[in-house]
Amino acid sequence: MSNSTPNTSPSTSSTTTPLLRVHNLHAGYGKAEVLHGLALHADKGSVITVIGPNGAGKSTLLNALMGVLPAQGVIEFQGQSIAALSLEERVMLGIALVPEKRELFSSMSVQDNLVLGAYRQVRLRNKLWREQLDVVYQLFPRLLERRLQEAGTLSGGERQMLAVGRALMSRPTLLMLDEPSLGLAPLIVKEIFKTIATLRSTGVTTLLVEQNARAALEAADYGYVLEMGEVGLQGAATELAHDPRVIDTYLGAARKETATP
Repeated sequence: MSNSTPNTSPSTSSTTTPLLRVHNLHAGYGKAEVLHGLALHADKGSVITVIGPNGAGKSTLLNALMGVLPAQGVIEFQGQSIAALSLEERVMLGIALVPEKRELFSSMSVQDNLVLGAYRQVRLRNKLWREQLDVVYQLFPRLLERRLQEAGTLSGGERQMLAVGRALMSRPTLLMLDEPSLGLAPLIVKEIFKTIATLRSTGVTTLLVEQNARAALEAADYGYVLEMGEVGLQGAATELAHDPRVIDTYLGAARKETATP
């Protein structure tokens, strides 16, 4: 674990190109800069989490990586710069974002929402794109049960499952999740994070932004603590979970007691 340094990366050697490499990233809204030279890496098949308080810049980071917000700095995906690419071009490369507000089509059925998520695969002329529906339904059996329901009639947890499932329909290489546990009951949160862990075995790289630091660090391989638009701490998720500063600020006194040898 260390403070932020431009050349530090999770489990990345000089001979390995990370799936995602971000360096000296600046982004914000108009003249208000939120991210100040941020750097992070993600290896293929890993789960990377970014934790931090409200206003630290977590959602800004995801929106900048997705191309929703203009940004300056280095953004490399699979070894190639994507800084100049549009949102649609980044989607076609295999990047998917599940936004905090989920942004589902409420009047459409669950299955129709999922089919819309297959846009990338249809554009790539993958004739087997419908097989991904079975994959999503295996991950989220509840969506199969409710496939003919309108999305607007689902519970909060079911809507989050649908949002993640829709993103997975594109068969992304990089899946970015913005506060997937927000407003959900603990049992649903556990189910969502169990799915995130399952995705690791499929080769999907997950970049997880979360205020629920405990759940995020338990699911992740590597973590970054974002503070005021900069990386304050970074390291293996298990190490961060036992770091006194992280415990005091994000995990609470109860966690501190259990973390003490």
